[in-house]
Amino acid sequence: MKYVIVGGVAGGATAAARIRRNTEKAEIVLFEKGEYISYANCGLPYYIGGVIRDRERLFVQTPEAFARRFRVDVRTVSEVTAIDVRRKEVTVRTSDGREYVETYDKLLLSPGASPVRLPLTGIDSRGIFTLRNVQDTDRIKDYVRQHQVRRALIVGGGFIGLEMAENLQHTGAEVAVVEMAAQVMGPIDFSMAALVHEHLLQKGVKLYLEQAVESFEETASGVTVKFKSGITIETDLVILSIGVRAETSLASAAGLELGEMKGIRVNEYLQTSDESVYAVGDAIEFPHPLTGKPWLNFLAGPANRQARIVADNMVFGNKVKYEGAVGTAIAKVFDQTVASTGLPAKRLIQFGIPYLSATIHSGSHAGYYPGALQMAIKITFSPDGGKLYGAQIVGYDGVDKRIDEYAMVIKRGGTVYDLMELEHAYAPPFSSAKDPVAVSGYVAGNILNGKMNPLYWRDLKTADLNRVTLVDVRTPDEYALGGIDGAVNVPLDELRERLAELPLDKSVWVYCGVGLRGYLASNILKENGYDVRNLIGGLKTYKAAVTPVCIPGAPEDVCVRKSSNTCCVSQEEKVPVARIVRIDACGIQCPGPILKLKTSME
Repeated sequence: MKYVIVGGVAGGATAAARIRRNTEKAEIVLFEKGEYISYANCGLPYYIGGVIRDRERLFVQTPEAFARRFRVDVRTVSEVTAIDVRRKEVTVRTSDGREYVETYDKLLLSPGASPVRLPLTGIDSRGIFTLRNVQDTDRIKDYVRQHQVRRALIVGGGFIGLEMAENLQHTGAEVAVVEMAAQVMGPIDFSMAALVHEHLLQKGVKLYLEQAVESFEETASGVTVKFKSGITIETDLVILSIGVRAETSLASAAGLELGEMKGIRVNEYLQTSDESVYAVGDAIEFPHPLTGKPWLNFLAGPANRQARIVADNMVFGNKVKYEGAVGTAIAKVFDQTVASTGLPAKRLIQFGIPYLSATIHSGSHAGYYPGALQMAIKITFSPDGGKLYGAQIVGYDGVDKRIDEYAMVIKRGGTVYDLMELEHAYAPPFSSAKDPVAVSGYVAGNILNGKMNPLYWRDLKTADLNRVTLVDVRTPDEYALGGIDGAVNVPLDELRERLAELPLDKSVWVYCGVGLRGYLASNILKENGYDVRNLIGGLKTYKAAVTPVCIPGAPEDVCVRKSSNTCCVSQEEKVPVARIVRIDACGIQCPGPILKLKTSME
C-alpha cells in the first residue's frame, strides 16, 4: 500500500509517523513545499522576541532524522500542484521548476492555511510582514537585526497578533495594535477582552480599536499607515495578523467537495468526497459538537488528534470516528494568560441559542499562600438544564489547568452541575478547597434555581436608574475610592439594620467588588420581600467593560462621549511617580485589599 501525504507540518508529519507505527509494509511519501517539516509553528513569535534563543529548538524533527526514524520518503521544497483523483496521481513541482507525477493508493491532504493579505495600497512595501512559517520568521528576525525598529504596528488583535506585540516589545520597540473590532481577542466576549485591554495599556501598548487600515506608504524612515478614519501613524515595522484562510485551492481544483465555510468537506472518518482521499488540519470543515454547524478550526491540537485518527482509518479501514473540536485555545499576553473553549455569549446570540452566563473573580490558589492572583472566569450555559456551552478565563497562574477542565466537560456534553462534581487536587500552592471551576458551577447553579437573579453589565449600563435603587454593599472606604454613579452605600454588614432606607416599591440592584458580597446581600433582601438583582462579576467586570479605550492622541472628551462613564484616561497620559510603595494584597478577600491599602497609606 502506498500512502502519499501533502503537507509536512502538524497534521501531515504526525499522520506519517502514525502510519509507520501501524505498519512496516507501507510505502509512505511526504511532500512539503517549504524547507522544513514538523516545526513549532506556535513558537515562532517567541523566537523573534528572543525568549527562544536557539533557532534549532523550533524544529521537532529535521527531514533527514524523520525520514531515517520512520522510513518515510520526505521530499521538501516539493509542491504538489495538481491531483487527479481518477488516476490516483499527484503532480509535483520541485524548486528547480521540474515537474513529475507520483501515484498513490491513498492520499492525505494537510495543506494548512495561508495568511490573509487584503488588497490594500502599499501592502507589499518594505517592512511589512506576515507570520506563518519559518521563512516568515527569518525575514522578520533579519529585518529587526538590520534596521533600527523603534516602532512596530500589529494589524489585528488576535492570539498571534498579541503574542507578537509582547515579543516585539521585548526587542525594544514601542508597539501599537490596530483592530477593526471593538475588542482584541475575538474568541472571547467583550467584557473579558476589556480586562486584556487594561493589561495591554498598563504594558504601554497603544490600542487603536474600531479602526481599519486603508493604505500603507513606504518612506525613507519606515512605513506610513493610514486608517480609514483619517488617522495617520508612522512606524518602522508592520506585522499583518488579520487572520488566516483555509488552503483549499488544490482540493477544489481536483473536484473535491468544499463545505459552507469553504473548507474541505470531510465525513466523521475524515474522508473527503473521494473515498481514497482524506484530509486533516486547518483546511478541513467539520461540524461543531455544540451547534452541529460546519466550522473551521485553526488550532494545532485538533490537527494532531485528527492525524492520529486518519492514520488508523487509512491503514485499517474506517473504524475511528472524529468527535470534533470545541475550539480550546490559550495565549500568553505579557503577564496575563487568556484562554477560551466552546461558545462565548456573542456566538450563541449569533446562532440564536438561548443562554445564561456567570462571571466570577477567584484566586488562582489559596489566599493565605503567597502569590495568589485573581482570575476572571466567564461561563455560558443553557437556561434549560444548565448544559455548559463555553468558558473564558483571563488571569495569571492556573488558567491552563482550568480551561482544560471546562473543555472536557463541554466535549462530553456536560452541565454546570458537572463542574461542581469535578474532584480537584488541592494543596495551598495550587488551588483552594473550593476551586474556581467549582465556584463557577455553584454560581451558575444559583442562577438556574432562582436563588440569585443576575444583573449583567450591559443591563446596568443602559438602565434608567431613577426606576431602581442601586446599592453599593462595599465598605465606606471602598465606596470612597469610586463606584457607580447613582448608587447609595449600604455596607453588607449593616444591611439588616438599614433595610428601612431602601423602598420596597422599587427593584433593588446590588453590587460589590466582584459579586460575592452582592450575592449575600441579595439573599438578605430577597428574604425581606425585595425584588433584587445582583451585578454579575461585580464592579471589576462593570468598570472594565464600560470604560472606553481612548484612541492615542485623541482628546479626552472624545472618549467620554463614547460612554456615560467619565473615568477615561488618555493612553498618552503619564503620571509622575515619586516613590513606589509595594503592598502585597494577593489572595485577600474583599474588602481586605482596600483595608490593607488604607492602612499602608495611613
